[in-house]
Amino acid sequence: MHLVVGLGNPGRRYAQTRHNLGFMVIDALAARHRIAVQASVGEAWCGQGTIAGQPVLLAKPQTYMNASGKAVVTLAHAYLREGEKLIVVHDDIDLPLGKIRLKRGGGDAGHLGVRSVIACLGHGDFFRVRLGIGRPPRKEEVVDYVLSPFAPAEIEARDAMIAQAVDLVERLLAADTG
Repeated sequence: MHLVVGLGNPGRRYAQTRHNLGFMVIDALAARHRIAVQASVGEAWCGQGTIAGQPVLLAKPQTYMNASGKAVVTLAHAYLREGEKLIVVHDDIDLPLGKIRLKRGGGDAGHLGVRSVIACLGHGDFFRVRLGIGRPPRKEEVVDYVLSPFAPAEIEARDAMIAQAVDLVERLLAADTG
């Protein structure tokens, strides 16, 4: 079974924030493939189903962003076997709004959720779907920026990026290259 994890923060307060793009992609994947993400497994909301002919577990950690690795490592140990994919979907301030990058392996690039996943797994050899949110005007505003909702003028770009990310995850699963 492949594991697709969207990073974000639990609760209504954070639901529409930039930092919750990972959750939004999981919700869009779940809706497209009729997978109910409502079972509590460890410290994540999860749903099992099939995407691109592959068995998947969709997950939304409930540990808050900076401790995401705690939930991910539990799920990885319980569900992943040799050759199966771990795909982590997250926001990225180093990419402009609407830009998506797929990466396998490497460091955390300053993203604390990814840092937590790497630390808990003990390695960074997993796929990352990086979703651009752009940078705030001043560096010291990063926390407030990522925890703020998208501006009305950004919603169309956000929604298009979510749809593209769903397509990318589907293609990655269909490739089944391990």
